[in-house]
Amino acid sequence: MKRDKLRLEDYPFTIRPLATEDGGGYLIEFPDVPGCISDGEAPEEAIANGRDALKSVLLTMKEFGDPIPKPGKTATSSGQWRQRVPKSLHSRLTARARQEGVSLNALVTAMIAEGLGKRLAGTSGSHPRPRASR
Repeated sequence: MKRDKLRLEDYPFTIRPLATEDGGGYLIEFPDVPGCISDGEAPEEAIANGRDALKSVLLTMKEFGDPIPKPGKTATSSGQWRQRVPKSLHSRLTARARQEGVSLNALVTAMIAEGLGKRLAGTSGSHPRPRASR
């Protein structure tokens, strides 16, 4: 029986510095394997830790019979992004989600959809462009 070898080096990754308030160092993410992230004090350490995390995730997926994502097959629109918000806003959104009995993700998605719907339903026929903050 042939054993498939996981080629970790074939999986693209992104690496970026973490803010001091997030602990500093570097964060590594693998776009082909959502949720597979790691970090390290230096980029090299983040890459080594990331490859360990990737190996663990892929072996677990294989163990449970889940499909193994192919390297480099990331969709152009994954349906997800990360957004930093002020702690006060995060707290208010979390409280509102709890009050409504939904997840924070579901609440924010609904709010964005509602805001876009209102914007598109405007009577002027033109859509104002977002202003860049200075």
